[in-house]
Amino acid sequence: MTKLKKQIDTKIVKSVNKNVRSSTKKLNPILKSIVGKKVDIAIRNLSFSDKRISNDIKKTISSAIANAENNYQYDIDKLIIKEAYCGKQVVMKRFRARAKGRAAEIMKPYSNLTIILTEQSKQLESHGTKG
Repeated sequence: MTKLKKQIDTKIVKSVNKNVRSSTKKLNPILKSIVGKKVDIAIRNLSFSDKRISNDIKKTISSAIANAENNYQYDIDKLIIKEAYCGKQVVMKRFRARAKGRAAEIMKPYSNLTIILTEQSKQLESHGTKG
């Protein structure tokens, strides 16, 4: 039996940041806001974000840009964020002493952050019905 291989036109550029000190619940809204945007616009938006974790996301995007430039000789100006997602990692468990000898648990979750970039292909943009 022979296996059929799919031929991909554009190479995918990937950057993974493991052990990000934030929960996936806090990461997901930021990642959804940058998907489909050009990398320079995404980095600009993250620079002005109030969220603490946006610096780690910005570093991961910068790493993916460096991978695209060095490994595949892509033009930085044409790169867009194809996918951005996160997954659960370990949970650091701590406790806090409470009244009457009890303990309250503190969960400190970690996440994995993955950014996938592609080079933007030329698309014909039509505005309205008379395009």
